[in-house]
Amino acid sequence: MQLYMTQALHRSRQQQPERIATICGERQQTYATFVERCAKLAGALQKLGMAKSDRVAMLAFNSDHYLEFYFGTWWGGGAVNPVNIRWSAAEIAYSLDDCGTRILIVDEQFKHHVPALRAQSKSLAVVIYAGAGELPEGMLSYEHLVASAEPVADAGCHGDDLAGVMYTGGTTGFPKGVMLSHENLASNALAWAAAGMTAPDANTLLIAPMFHIAAGVTMNATMLVGGTFVLRPVFNPQATLAAVQAHKITHLILVPTMIQLTVDHADAATTDLSSVRVLAYGGSVISEAVLKRAMQRFPNAGFYQVYGMTELAPIATVLSAEDHRRATADPKSTLLRAAGRAGLVSEIRVVSPDGHEISKGEVGEVTVRGPGVMLGYWNKPDATRAALQDGWMHTGDAGKMDADGYLYIVDRVKDMIVSGGENVYSAEVENALARHVAVAASAVIGIPDDKWGEAVHAVVVLKPSAQVTADELIAHCHTLIAGYKCPRSVEFRDSLPVTGAGKIQKTELRKPFWEGRSRSVN
Repeated sequence: MQLYMTQALHRSRQQQPERIATICGERQQTYATFVERCAKLAGALQKLGMAKSDRVAMLAFNSDHYLEFYFGTWWGGGAVNPVNIRWSAAEIAYSLDDCGTRILIVDEQFKHHVPALRAQSKSLAVVIYAGAGELPEGMLSYEHLVASAEPVADAGCHGDDLAGVMYTGGTTGFPKGVMLSHENLASNALAWAAAGMTAPDANTLLIAPMFHIAAGVTMNATMLVGGTFVLRPVFNPQATLAAVQAHKITHLILVPTMIQLTVDHADAATTDLSSVRVLAYGGSVISEAVLKRAMQRFPNAGFYQVYGMTELAPIATVLSAEDHRRATADPKSTLLRAAGRAGLVSEIRVVSPDGHEISKGEVGEVTVRGPGVMLGYWNKPDATRAALQDGWMHTGDAGKMDADGYLYIVDRVKDMIVSGGENVYSAEVENALARHVAVAASAVIGIPDDKWGEAVHAVVVLKPSAQVTADELIAHCHTLIAGYKCPRSVEFRDSLPVTGAGKIQKTELRKPFWEGRSRSVN
């Protein structure tokens, strides 16, 4: 069976053409209209030179146009490159050039990046403006392109055909482009539906950023079953609460930080949240206190934790609603610390450094096999070979499995921090710090944080006689990398602990911060 991302559009157009597909502010469109616009956008992109597997990027807040970007690009045979809205212009330009992206769609909020991107990117040739304001000079109008284009036939890409290049942090200081196929994404949508996290009558709120794979799998699964999308530009707790009540939202995904901000907002107590049947979360484990408050605020919701990564498109394991109910009912249960059990299309093994599966209860590296495993990293064969071994994705997470198949993540093998649901690779931050004239050496680690799960902490050694404050170093980093990657705290030392081979001992730096905790990651 060859899976493909546009299959659901054909079925919805045939079976429920008048069902509302999208609600975005005052705009609503049926599935008949949505599919027609995707087919016309596909035609417009092809006229602009998009051939099979060519990358098209979007830099924008959530909207119905963003949904059209995904499915219109796939309909036309292209591959998406959704841009992280929190990145600096330099990071965005790198991602465009790395995978040869010629076409970029921007909205009103991000049109100001275009001059810098034109100056820094060698591949960028066409910019399409998807905003409601006056058309900026040198850009094409999104609405004019769609309105004037002829709808084209579905290009029929499927299976291992490239569907997207999605960038994640890099261990070398540069983002890595994760190549995902139609089968990768479609199989994960099936797994999401099989776990009970969507339904044909779903009113799904997309308020988590749509450039992110977590929002992407929610989007794909809702499209698979023909649900309705309610789209809001960007997360804030008040907007989330208002949207749930106004549109009787049934399904949504948030990271634990978003859940905490939402349930603790002053409006939460007076907002009707009874329509929510599924609240999925990922990125970090939720604290039991926050979970209990959330269960009270969302009285009819089943809570699902999803563990995975972009390289898995993204699902590896699911901690089900029933698991959550059992865990909260039994004070002795440890299930809330678990990442769940293997999803429908995933196979999980915990292995030793030599790649052999180890006994239940022992700690090793978590590896995953299945149709969700990426094609590889764009133009990085060495990194691909290191991550993919005999069909197994080596996650870089250290974990253990119990007798019932529940996976527990206890630490990270790779040098990565997860803050507010976003991956931060230490090398990216250390490279930014190294570009300050006062810095001789640095080590960046993740430390516990009640709000963000983990916070970026920098340990810095200055050059002889050099002087700089923590605030100045943080401000320096903000000029080079995305804000969420920048240190939230800095400490200065005379030296860093190193091994006999001269490697920095980050375990020693992390130890005081994580002492007394059951695991060394949040």
